[in-house]
Amino acid sequence: MRAMLMGFAAIIVISIGSYFVLQEMGFSVEARNSGDAVRLD
Repeated sequence: MRAMLMGFAAIIVISIGSYFVLQEMGFSVEARNSGDAVRLD
């Protein structure tokens, strides 16, 4: 049971961390799927 809870905690930490890292690197959905004619606010 403890290993399963530690696995769930690891998944949560990795997903939150990767979200912030990818936002800082510019890999957001808006930045990747927009062309030059699209104005992002």
